[in-house]
Amino acid sequence: MRVKFEKQLTDLNDELIHMGSMIEQAIEMSISALVRQDEDKARKTIMFSDEIEHMEKEIENRCFRILLSQQPVAGDLRRVSSALKMVTDMKRIGDFAGDISEISLNLLGQEYIKKLDHLTKMAKETTVMVINSIEAFVQEDVVLAGEVIKSDDIVDELFLTVKDELIDLILKNPENGSQATDMLMIAKYFERIGDHAENIAKWVIFSVTGKKE
Repeated sequence: MRVKFEKQLTDLNDELIHMGSMIEQAIEMSISALVRQDEDKARKTIMFSDEIEHMEKEIENRCFRILLSQQPVAGDLRRVSSALKMVTDMKRIGDFAGDISEISLNLLGQEYIKKLDHLTKMAKETTVMVINSIEAFVQEDVVLAGEVIKSDDIVDELFLTVKDELIDLILKNPENGSQATDMLMIAKYFERIGDHAENIAKWVIFSVTGKKE
């Protein structure tokens, strides 16, 4: 019975890794579509969020089957229930990547009022947070999960920097207001992606220790 349960957990880990790879791609496609003003890539990112949602449902179903068929003990129960919580955060990350691409479509053909370096840094930081949070779950690594949680401070600081820059641009020229609002929303979506990656890391810690950050 235990061998079967371990196989189910391995399959669960594999599916989480696959979903993690999907949301990593979604983040990368969303920032690439923005930077390059790539309409096709933006639309693909939006469609990709539907695939991520389908993956969420598959993993949820697997978790429920494990819980119903195996009646896991405390530690195993925490692991499966944490996975259930994690996929909700992962799905939201996919949604935000799609939202960013929706805004990119609105900005097509416009000359950007500011460089996108801070937004690309936010995309990079959040991508690393996502990758490390999933790895932390698979490896049951609370130290790596803690590093993910700390990384959210970097994303928050980048968001504040972008916000301050955009406010300054509006004050200098009110005509910048419309695009500045769109850029601020993009920054906010990346900030929310970081929050959800942080949530995943906290569920990892709960899974291993039984304590929620």
